[in-house]
Amino acid sequence: MSSTHESTNFFLRGPDGRLESVLWKPTGSAAAIAAVVCHPHPLFGGTMHNKVVFHAAKALDSLGIAVLRFNFRGAGLSEGKHDRGRGEVDDVRTALAFLADEFPSTPLLVAGFSFGCWVGLRAGCGDPRVEKLIGIGAPVNDSDFSYLTDCAKAKLFVHGSNDEHGDVEKVRQMVMSLPGENELVVVDRVDHFFTGKIAELGSAIRGWLHTAPRHAC
Repeated sequence: MSSTHESTNFFLRGPDGRLESVLWKPTGSAAAIAAVVCHPHPLFGGTMHNKVVFHAAKALDSLGIAVLRFNFRGAGLSEGKHDRGRGEVDDVRTALAFLADEFPSTPLLVAGFSFGCWVGLRAGCGDPRVEKLIGIGAPVNDSDFSYLTDCAKAKLFVHGSNDEHGDVEKVRQMVMSLPGENELVVVDRVDHFFTGKIAELGSAIRGWLHTAPRHAC
């Protein structure tokens, strides 16, 4: 199922210059949720047009969710310089502030892939307007996700069993240790980029959003 949406390309006023952005807004009805989807590491070619980010956005869009994608500072047409995750958290906060203004009283969701997972979930955990979090390909091998131990919001993690940047057993142990309602979907025999099984990512997101609690614990 695909949603009918209006697509708008624009620039957000970010903390280190303008941020190239695309908003998909449902037509004909109010957005059920407003979501931001964060892209992988910009120093390794990551942008908002990454296939995993795009397919995650498509899955959210199919449920009547407003979806914002943007390029982190220094990526694509966004201004500024890469800040090793520190300033990028502020970029996500800028995106969330925009969504809160554009869709008042609408629950917010943060999804992120790889570097975008590490940065996006950090911003989402600290924002009381955000109710749900989706971590895709969490790079636990070389990134510190300890901040999640204080985050009781509803969380979905989607991970490839052969993910080269996040050992699946480390992810499993992390998810089991976290507070709140958490779910891990492991896609069997697939790498970090869900090569050949990208449709299973969308299925996991849609399935979880049909059953996840509306409010965070």
